[in-house]
Amino acid sequence: MAKYNLKINGKIRPVDVDPSTPILWVLRDHLNMPGTKFGCGMAQCGACTVHLDGKAVRSCVLPASAIGKQEITTIEGLSANGDHLVQKAWLEHDVAQCGYCQSGQIMSAVALLKNNPHPSDADIEAGMSGNICRCGTYLRIKEAIKSASKA
Repeated sequence: MAKYNLKINGKIRPVDVDPSTPILWVLRDHLNMPGTKFGCGMAQCGACTVHLDGKAVRSCVLPASAIGKQEITTIEGLSANGDHLVQKAWLEHDVAQCGYCQSGQIMSAVALLKNNPHPSDADIEAGMSGNICRCGTYLRIKEAIKSASKA
């Protein structure tokens, strides 16, 4: 076990975990932050997406020992009231069906828009290609991202 002071959503959170513990499980099991979801455990589906210093990363394969002083932002830290521009667009376009993948989808979309505030359809498809939606709401996801980019 090792002690870490992780900066998560703007706050320092002390944890005592095995250094190889993926951040996904630190968040969910040690810090009671269930918004980040477990999907595949192999960084293939995107359900576990969080931001590490603003960049979208897969938390299921990111060990606690690799964080250092970088800041983690989770879906819980995106906005205090669920009123981030992308979250509003998600509601406006009724994106979620089952909803399981949506926190990862939203976190990827926010990172995409941060790097490319006015993405083309091709940019959106490329930027979101690592996120799988079993319900197939890809067209609504694209429309929500387009709306958020215009706001």
